[in-house]
Parts: sequence; structure tokens; C-alpha cells
Amino acid sequence: MMPEFRIADRVLSESKPTYFIADIAANHDGNLDRAVELIHVAAEAGADAAKFQHFRAAKIVSKRGFESGPQLSHQSKWKKSVFEVYQSASVPWEWTATLKQACDEAGIHFFSSPYDTEAVDMLDEHVPAFKIGSGDITWIEMLQHIAKKGKPVLLATGASDIGDVQRAVDAILSINPQLLLMQCNTNYTGSLENFRFVKLNVLRTFASMYPNLVLGLSDHTPGHSAVLGAVSLGARAIEKHFTDDRKREGPDHPFSLDPASWREMVDRTRELEYAMGDGNKIVEPNERETVVIQRRCLRAARDLKAGSTIAAEDLEALRPAPRDSIFPYEVDRVIGRTLHRDIPQGDYPKWTDVG
Repeated sequence: MMPEFRIADRVLSESKPTYFIADIAANHDGNLDRAVELIHVAAEAGADAAKFQHFRAAKIVSKRGFESGPQLSHQSKWKKSVFEVYQSASVPWEWTATLKQACDEAGIHFFSSPYDTEAVDMLDEHVPAFKIGSGDITWIEMLQHIAKKGKPVLLATGASDIGDVQRAVDAILSINPQLLLMQCNTNYTGSLENFRFVKLNVLRTFASMYPNLVLGLSDHTPGHSAVLGAVSLGARAIEKHFTDDRKREGPDHPFSLDPASWREMVDRTRELEYAMGDGNKIVEPNERETVVIQRRCLRAARDLKAGSTIAAEDLEALRPAPRDSIFPYEVDRVIGRTLHRDIPQGDYPKWTDVG
């Protein structure tokens, strides 16, 4: 049986539509009304879930650690300190019920990535699933705390090696079988160079190692190439950052998708899902006329009389091939047999015409 993964009323499996998670993350810009609006815009653009990130700056980053060390990658462009950015990007806990209600009204799921155990406990009554960010893949205590809630868990695997993945997967599965494993590359620069590192074929590795798990992709590359490739390799959940305006100031806006791009991603994915099919090679319903027009059948090379014995030179393979005709690969079964009726040149014999 193909693996399945359930988030509330949605089943994720090979036979179901891809599940799209709009990671609003810090793109609320500290405004609850804006966060609620982004939920509704994401739903209209085709998202199945809106995801936030619940953290408190002092519980996720060391102010001293970042002040004494270099800022890396996308952080070097921030106008505030790392600690200040995390403070302003955090979701106030008192927003949580309102965000959940907004998702309910929009008809999509609400869940979040919690970044401390207290956030896990607070979110538990509001979310149908937990997403674990790549940065916590080595924090086994946290993984187990989340797993013990008994809810579906989505684990991102960015900036990790296969040993990190195995350790984390083992820790979660030892407690909770409801795990969706996501390939991820955690570089947030939006550079086209990042396509060299997204390594979608890791999904093949995951499928081989964990045939009972549903897979996904948490993606930060521009455009839709990585998403479409991942879906073709079996990913059933896709997470991308979402905003209404990529030009807004904030840490996540530049590499997020806007509503038009999100809708394009969903639409192209639905086309791909149709195109992938079920793996059975048959003459498809839309080929039933083409198969007659393009195939050849055995036709009389000259006027043939009833009672004559059919010779190889009496026949030629020509289009079209009606469904009751004799096909070229069957010619050896026809030669040497007797015709029961006259066959004019260009006409075709049926099996009922030969004996």
C-alpha cells in the first residue's frame, strides 16, 4: 500500500493532490490585521495551510553569540541586529486564537513551527500538525516533546547530513508514526545558484530508506522548477514562504512568493499531477480516434477474389486501421488462408473474411 499522511481532514498520498503550505513566517511585519489578511490572500491563491513560526527571541538565539560572531548569508543585509529581527518577527502568543479562527474562516489549516517547548504546549490545542524547522533537527529533546503530542509532524532537513536525518527520524518514529519527511536546502538568498544545492534526488534516497513515509519539500529557491521536480519525484507536501509584496522590508519578503506566483505554482502543479498519471500504459480515451488514424492494418494490394489463397504480395500495411482490421504483426497468421469474400484494392479483410 502507498503511504498516507493525514492532516485533519486532508489525506496526503500519491493519489491525492499536493498539499501547499504558505509559510507566512515573519511576513506579518508585526501587525495582526496584516497576518489575518495574508491568511485569506494565501487561501485565495490556492494554499491548503497557512503556517507561522512561534518563537521568543531569547529562547531561540543568543544575543551575545550573534553580537560577537559574524552575520552570515541573508542576515548580512538586515538593518537591525539578529536579536532585534527575531524580536520583531515573533508571533505574539495572544494572536494565536485569532490566526486559527482566520484560517478556519478561509477554509485552510493553521499550524506553526514552535521553537521552544512552551510554544509547543501553547500551540497544541490550536494546530492539527506541527512543523519542525531544519535548525532544530539535532535538538532531540524538542523533537520528542513534539512527537509526544501525538499529532502529525512535518520535519524539514535543511543544512543536515543523512546521519542527522536518521537520528531525528528515529527519535520521532520511536514515539509517533505520523511523520512527513521534507527535503530542504536552507539558503535564503534567493540566488539562482541555489538550484545546484537543492538536490531533489534526495527524495529518492528518502523513499528508499523510509518507504512508509510520505515526503515533501520545504523550498527557498525562486520560481517553480524545484517544486515541479519534487512533485514528479513523489513529494506530496510543498512549503514555500508567502507574502503579498516581495518589496516590503523584512527578513522573509525577498525570497517569498507573492499571490500571483503562488497561484501559478499551484496551477502548474495540478497540470503536472494530471500529466503524471497512474503508471499504467494503455490507449488513453483521448487517443481512441488517433489509434485508428495513425496505425496501419493489412489492406488488399490489388483486387482479391473470394476463394483465393492469400499470398504475402496480396497485402500491404496502410493507414487507417479500423478496430476490426487485421494488424501487420498478425500477417503470418493470414498468409495461406482462404478468402470468404471479394476484397477490392485498398479495402481491408476482417478475421471473419478468412478461413
